[in-house]
Amino acid sequence: MQTFHPRHFAIVPAAGTGSRMASELPKQYLPLLGQPLIRHSLATLCAAPEIDKVFVVLSVGDAQWASYDWSTLGPKLVPLFCGGPTRADSVLAGLRAISGEAAQSDWVLVHDAARPCLAPWHIDKLIRELAHDEVGGLLAVPVADTLKRADSQRHVAATVPRDSLWQAQTPQMFRYVMLRRALESAHHVTDEASAVEAAGLRPRLIEGDATNLKVTYPLDLHLAEWILNNREGMNR
Repeated sequence: MQTFHPRHFAIVPAAGTGSRMASELPKQYLPLLGQPLIRHSLATLCAAPEIDKVFVVLSVGDAQWASYDWSTLGPKLVPLFCGGPTRADSVLAGLRAISGEAAQSDWVLVHDAARPCLAPWHIDKLIRELAHDEVGGLLAVPVADTLKRADSQRHVAATVPRDSLWQAQTPQMFRYVMLRRALESAHHVTDEASAVEAAGLRPRLIEGDATNLKVTYPLDLHLAEWILNNREGMNR
C-alpha cells in the first residue's frame, strides 16, 4: 500500500508598508547586506529541501517586486499579487490562490516577510517536531524580561508574571484545510496561531531562538545585519 506524504508549502505575506520604519520604501524591500530584506528569508525557504514551493503574497499594485532579479532563488519561488490590508487577509488570499495545488492535509508554513534571519535549522526543527502533531504549531521563545503593563499615561499599572509566557515567532505551521478554515472565521487576528486557537485548538510551541529577529524599527536592521554576518559560529 502506498504511503501518502504531505507536502510543505511556505506562504510569506508581504503586502504591508512597514509604517514604523519611517521609510517610503516598504519594509520588505529595505536594503540589508546589499539585498532587499525579504530576499534573505526567501533564499532560506527556497533552499530548504522539505519545502516544495514558496509563495510570496504581494499587494495588487506592488511595483517594487519587478525591480529585482529573483531568478537565482530557483523555480520554487512564486509571487502572488493578491495581498490584502492585513496579514490575515494576505495569508487567506494566498491560501485561496493555491487551492488548486495544495491538498487539504498538506502543511503550510507562514513566515513574516520582516524576519530576514530565518535559518535552515529553524525550518528543520519546526517540521521535524510537528510532523505527527494533530494541530501544528509555531516557533517561539520563552519570555526572559520582566513585563510591565502601562496605563494611558505610560506609568506602570502592573507587573505581569512571565511564567509560561512565550514570544511568538514564525514560521507558523498548520495543515492547509485547518488554517484556511480558521482564517475564514477569524478576521482580526495578528498571527495564524491565534486563528487556530479561536477555532478551539491548541497549537504547539516549538522553541526557537532570539536570532530569528523581526525587523520593526530602524535599529533592528543593524541587529539583523550583525546576526547574518556572524551566523556561521552560532550554535544550532
